[in-house]
Amino acid sequence: MNNYILSCCSTADLDNEHFASRDIKYICFHFQIDGEDYPDDLGKSIPFKDFYRRMAEGSMTKTSQVTIGEYVEYFEHMLQEGKDILHLTLSSGISGTLNSAIIARDQLQEKYPDRKIFVVDSLAASAGFGLLMNKLADLRDQGLSIEDLYEWTIEHRLDCQHWFFVSDLKYLVRGGRVSKVAGAIGNVLNICPLMNVDYQGKLIVRAKIRGKSAVMKAQVQKMVELAENGTEYDGDCFISNSDCYEDARKVADMIEEQFPHLMGKVKIYSIGTTIGSHTGPGTVALFFWGSKRID
Repeated sequence: MNNYILSCCSTADLDNEHFASRDIKYICFHFQIDGEDYPDDLGKSIPFKDFYRRMAEGSMTKTSQVTIGEYVEYFEHMLQEGKDILHLTLSSGISGTLNSAIIARDQLQEKYPDRKIFVVDSLAASAGFGLLMNKLADLRDQGLSIEDLYEWTIEHRLDCQHWFFVSDLKYLVRGGRVSKVAGAIGNVLNICPLMNVDYQGKLIVRAKIRGKSAVMKAQVQKMVELAENGTEYDGDCFISNSDCYEDARKVADMIEEQFPHLMGKVKIYSIGTTIGSHTGPGTVALFFWGSKRID
């Protein structure tokens, strides 16, 4: 059995049961809502429905990344057990947590020179990050060494496609991703931006589509165009949503109809409080393996 630990940030947005069943460890980001501090602990401190209800009612949120000290404590516990570590962080295009993890690694590498600590920028977010971690757990269980798994991650992390839409632009306006004027006009016209995570791990608006039904179809069409082997795709497909399960289910139904060879049903998760603080309620995100992100 491989003597290493597979680890990530809570922003991979799977649930506790999934992380536990795949033996994937995670460290929590942090968020504030109305000035109160909480860990981004997969909905344990504040249920997701309550979190998004409060956002919809006007509560203000802020997020903060894992500190260097938290990484040191988290990693050191594993190293003291004699384990090596492969840790993936939330995309550097979204957060600076990669730098904190690298500094912690460098500090601990001097103290534990016989242990291996690999820190990798996932270039992914939410359940796309989770989709990547799930694949790494498969490969680990097949017997890949930590070095080979590290190399596989670097080579294939951009094969994980992320496509999502938001149904209320005010949260993108609040975060500075959309101007106030564009947000006001867009909401009047019922514009739902179709966005993705690019090759640098940044969130990019790719199309401005009028109406939720139309943007759902466009989202699924991206999977038709980009999925590995097209509609013959036989890999995993994950969806995450921010308190809009019915919308997520509609997208999943469309995918299951067009992709009859999926590896099981589409798996639907909740967008966590870190990512959700910036996208707001009403977001549906789609993740699958496909063409390498090159722009």
